[in-house]
Amino acid sequence: MPPTTKYDRDSIVEAAFEIAKESGFSGISTRAVAKRLGCSVAPIYQNFATVGELTAAVAERVRAMSGELLAAQTGPNPFENMGKASLAFARDYPALFREMALEPNDYMAPHDEIEDAMAGVMAGDPELAGWTDTARRRLFLKMRVFQLGLSAMVANGHLPSWMDEKAVEDLLLETGEEIAAGMMESTRKDER
Repeated sequence: MPPTTKYDRDSIVEAAFEIAKESGFSGISTRAVAKRLGCSVAPIYQNFATVGELTAAVAERVRAMSGELLAAQTGPNPFENMGKASLAFARDYPALFREMALEPNDYMAPHDEIEDAMAGVMAGDPELAGWTDTARRRLFLKMRVFQLGLSAMVANGHLPSWMDEKAVEDLLLETGEEIAAGMMESTRKDER
């Protein structure tokens, strides 16, 4: 029976994830992971053919974690839940947020793919039932632009000192309501 190793795939991904939390995906290297684990690079290459494969496994772990952050939100609508999850991700994992949301990368789904998924969710929202698909997509874009900007400010520590976590969430909800209300009014004017 071959000896068991304490450096299995999961422990290697966890060590690489800890590195990514501190310095983004670009900080992941076989040497950095080996140093974190206190081993040679051999166990890493026994489990992953390339650093790219290891990084992809870490990206998958981050996506799963993002899904958990979203599932933990209990707001009444998907915009609120997505916004709060984004704020939590930016606050708790700023290096990963910056790399995934603000830098070109292969880890985030393209905007069109995210928009298509949200258009389906929005079509089922009774408040948006009378809206055209184009109007719902424009609302999603406006909401996403604001949410991304606010989350970037959180990740980079660029918020005013008087804003605590609750004030940031309140601003997210207040602005989201204002964007939706403005678009509803604009839609009504177009119908007249």
